[in-house]
Amino acid sequence: MAKSKDVRITIALECQNCTQKELGSKSTGGILRYTTRKNRRNTPTRLELKKYCSSCHKHTLHKESRKKKKNIFIG
Repeated sequence: MAKSKDVRITIALECQNCTQKELGSKSTGGILRYTTRKNRRNTPTRLELKKYCSSCHKHTLHKESRKKKKNIFIG
């Protein structure tokens, strides 16, 4: 069983250029999100990485946007 206070958590990284475009226009082209895991102890601040965005067709800044809930398997 997994503990509720695990050191590693699953996070989502969101493209900042796509997020700003969505706020300015009504078109819903979508926001690119990467999912990854981070260690709470080593990186307590929000994660920021440069990743490739297929919507923008270039490398852009991706920031941690939200924390995902874990899927608990009971079997």
